[in-house]
Amino acid sequence: MNAMDARLNALRQKMSEMNLDAIYVNSAENHLYMSGFDNPDGHLVITKEKAYVFADFRYIEAAKAEASSAFEVCLPNKPTLNEIVRDGGVKNFGYEDRRMTCASLAGLKKTLDGMGVEFCPIGGIFTEIRSYKTDDEVESIIAAQRIAEGAFAHILKVINYDMTETEVAAELEYYMKKHGSEKPSFDTIAVSGTASARPHGVPRPVKLEKGFLTMDYGAVVNGYHSDMTRTIVIGKADADITKLYNTVLEAQCAAIDAITEGAKNANMDKIARDIIDNAGYRGCFGHSLGHGVGLEIHEQPGVSGGMGDATLKVGQIITVEPGIYIEGKYGCRIEDMVLITKGGKQNLTDCPKELIEV
Repeated sequence: MNAMDARLNALRQKMSEMNLDAIYVNSAENHLYMSGFDNPDGHLVITKEKAYVFADFRYIEAAKAEASSAFEVCLPNKPTLNEIVRDGGVKNFGYEDRRMTCASLAGLKKTLDGMGVEFCPIGGIFTEIRSYKTDDEVESIIAAQRIAEGAFAHILKVINYDMTETEVAAELEYYMKKHGSEKPSFDTIAVSGTASARPHGVPRPVKLEKGFLTMDYGAVVNGYHSDMTRTIVIGKADADITKLYNTVLEAQCAAIDAITEGAKNANMDKIARDIIDNAGYRGCFGHSLGHGVGLEIHEQPGVSGGMGDATLKVGQIITVEPGIYIEGKYGCRIEDMVLITKGGKQNLTDCPKELIEV
């Protein structure tokens, strides 16, 4: 059984559990995940027995070439949604309540008015399935990560005191695009000096400030994202900067060391947070330890203190990214991606983490 067939089987099992006769898929990520065809303007309809890719004239040739053979590729309204519902005996129709706009849902209901259909929100049905990565998904994420690592090695060679934060971000993105990335994983973060105290700061058109330079970025391969943060020092690191950096590094390494199949997500966060708090930086690590990564940059599972009894499971990929941020002064974050394996883990990030001064 190929990966696409396995995904359809897993989805139909969930549909059976939720008593759904069909699902309307409108989000770009789930469209790609289920069909293998990337079309942000298209949609899928998946019933108990059939699966349809709907693409307009601009994309129909690509859809026929790229979509899984398990899907019938169709132009809009050929067949119509009413025909699919009638012929498939669809009564309970699932929709992506977390991704569909109110206007789109209203339009869907209007289209099927009089068909006796009940519209059922599907919640996190795709989120759960997608949290477990197959070998081919892991390979794509690793490929994206290797491109990002190359960008880090490149920026260390070309960075200089006359560069601006926006130029650093642009240089990282240009390198990744040139070496095979489809696009940046997200808006690249490159913030220096006082701006490094902002975890998701926006690169500024100003020359790099002395002190920390935090770079958070990633590449995309086959639709799959990588995510990495490295913080370096512009100029010389004083004792305070060195202590802060080494504290973040210690927290990150301790959390990674503890990661294994069956470990509690919340405990991983606590391990890193306790090290930071006990080093004198209580209240300076204000975000969660990490998150899942895949077709979206933020996926399940979450890795935070609010995860209750949730445990790490084989096939999940999480980020491990503790940070310390001192408002108005500076901040530092270090981030790797880790795959949960049977009885252990594999760090997918192969990039220097020692304190680097430039």
